[in-house]
Amino acid sequence: MTRSISRWSGALATVLAMLAFTACGSQSEDQEGNRIVLYSGRSEELVAPLLEQFTADTGIEVEARYAGSGEMAAQLLTEGDRSPADVFLSQDAGALGAVSKAGLLAPLDPQTVQAVDAQFAASDGTWVGVSGRARVIVYNPTLAPDPPDTIDGLLAPEWKGKIGFAPSNASWQAFVTGLRVLRGDDGAEQWLRAFKAQDPQSFENNVAVRDAVDSGQVALGLVNHYYLYELIAAKGADEVTAQNKFMAPGDPGGLVNVAGVGVLKAAPNPEGAQRFAAYLVEESAQRYFAEETSEYPLAAGVEPSAQMPPLSTLQPPAVDLSELDDIEATQELLVNTGLLTN
Repeated sequence: MTRSISRWSGALATVLAMLAFTACGSQSEDQEGNRIVLYSGRSEELVAPLLEQFTADTGIEVEARYAGSGEMAAQLLTEGDRSPADVFLSQDAGALGAVSKAGLLAPLDPQTVQAVDAQFAASDGTWVGVSGRARVIVYNPTLAPDPPDTIDGLLAPEWKGKIGFAPSNASWQAFVTGLRVLRGDDGAEQWLRAFKAQDPQSFENNVAVRDAVDSGQVALGLVNHYYLYELIAAKGADEVTAQNKFMAPGDPGGLVNVAGVGVLKAAPNPEGAQRFAAYLVEESAQRYFAEETSEYPLAAGVEPSAQMPPLSTLQPPAVDLSELDDIEATQELLVNTGLLTN
């Protein structure tokens, strides 16, 4: 039997449990115009204040259901046009791409899509990015005073046993999917096997990677940019040793992925759903992402945190974010190369 741990098809057990809740919970005979049902792949802690502000500003109530983006995508694929969901808010473009590819998303209002650069929205207008995050190398300057700024630079002998990563993390797997797009499956496998030979240290998540770098347990780590800024906000800059190394222009390791939003074709309240999607690229929501989560705002006119280099200077690799939906093949490749074991 093929060992598939797909976030889409592999979440079926979770989906079935959630479907039981769906069936008894929220499908009213007539969906009120002032309420939308949101399937959120972003955590309640992160987005609840934003949802409250949306309701205060628009009068539209939000019934939010939370799970991982992969689980939510799997549920939507299972429910099809029977879903009670109006909107899907995803942590990453891959989950949105999977739902869009299944034909479940409606075109967004053109002005909503046009609020961000075309590289951060679906070419068919079915989803739009609302905040961005760059992959970086977080490093300990005491242990790595001259860190590499390319993924191939990580393969130098001096870094053997000194690199931390989170193999089950969605952003790592999105990076590997992007690597497959850029270098092909054979090229990606070649790099992964060379990386495995570096004896990288596996951690549960990006927070653990960041903390291991900051404490000197490892010299380098592969994470998203904002984890360092979260630590600085919590402890103060003087108490943080780790620093971010943004990747060289075009390097696969510098993928800029997005959290994004799509409206379901079968949305009971399509007008409210479109208003919610539009709200997320308006100034108040974009400032929320910039100031509260240290992510990159994607709409013009809102600047990121002063700690971060402007998004326009990063020059990420040329990857169509819609192509990041093939996580299943990525996970199987990670298993086959020994970098993912559960």
